[in-house]
Amino acid sequence: MAKKEETTSRPTLRSLAEITGLGVSTVSQALRDNPEIAEETRRRVKLAAQQAGYRPDRAGVRLRTGKTNVITLILNTDGTSMGLVEQLVYGISEVLAGTPYHLVVTPYELNDPMAPVRYVVENRLADGVIISRTRPDDQRVRYLLDNHMPFATHGRTNCGIEHAYHDYDNEVYAKLAVDKLAARGRKFIAHLRPPPGLFYQEHAILGFAKAIHANGLSEFPHDLHIDTGYDEVRNFTRSIIERNDAPDGYVSHSELSTMALVSGLEEMGQTVGKDFDVVTKQCSPFMPWFRPAIMMINEDHKFAGRELAKAVLGAIEGRDVKSLQSLVTP
Repeated sequence: MAKKEETTSRPTLRSLAEITGLGVSTVSQALRDNPEIAEETRRRVKLAAQQAGYRPDRAGVRLRTGKTNVITLILNTDGTSMGLVEQLVYGISEVLAGTPYHLVVTPYELNDPMAPVRYVVENRLADGVIISRTRPDDQRVRYLLDNHMPFATHGRTNCGIEHAYHDYDNEVYAKLAVDKLAARGRKFIAHLRPPPGLFYQEHAILGFAKAIHANGLSEFPHDLHIDTGYDEVRNFTRSIIERNDAPDGYVSHSELSTMALVSGLEEMGQTVGKDFDVVTKQCSPFMPWFRPAIMMINEDHKFAGRELAKAVLGAIEGRDVKSLQSLVTP
């Protein structure tokens, strides 16, 4: 009778105990970094686990502890910045790499930002949540707080609630952008601002208005923003270029919107750096390749991801919320 072929089983706590010569309980506590276990023992167990390809049984962990070891990034993936999702994910993953937590990206459509938050909370699919595109009085913040779900936001709110966040100072960005255009001698400035309803639009409009006034410039009025379709942005440039009062400077909060704007102006015979100037956020390495004459101010989404990961981990640990708030100034 032929001998039954042996199958390779998944490494377990028991098999790690056999490899290391330790008890199952000791191995389990060493993997959880219990300080009562000697540091050398913890190091030896982790090395054995790595070499054996051991992975915790997440279903078992959840049954024992109620924890999922998951951080969920709830994100609209139709972002207006090139590489936004990738850079955020990369930054978050860098921080989570040294922890038991795994990152899950949950996409959503703009027409119902509450739906994915409810789904994650009601099904307890994560130990912590990161949300973006914050509004002044963001109902997601109140919902997460009321349901005792640790969270951090990419962007501030004006809810009257202290919570973990990381944000980019768009008021300062808009001011710096207008100052750059003024230094180039531009007088009539159009603002491709953030989308209506989002809190950072208020910051951007405030900084833009202050700088326009301080530099004695004029604003070109229009209704476009960076969530406007790119074809519409190009059509906008075609419609204004033959006017006597066409803008000679532009401030944009999105690389892709900037590319649409510049493409439309070039189709009308205009040259960036000569007939007009543009200041845009630079969130990817590609913009300088597109048109070197475009003026750029950096917004580092990878850094934002790292800060958001630290903030949500701190919220899970119950740290003081004010220590989990960060604002980067361009």
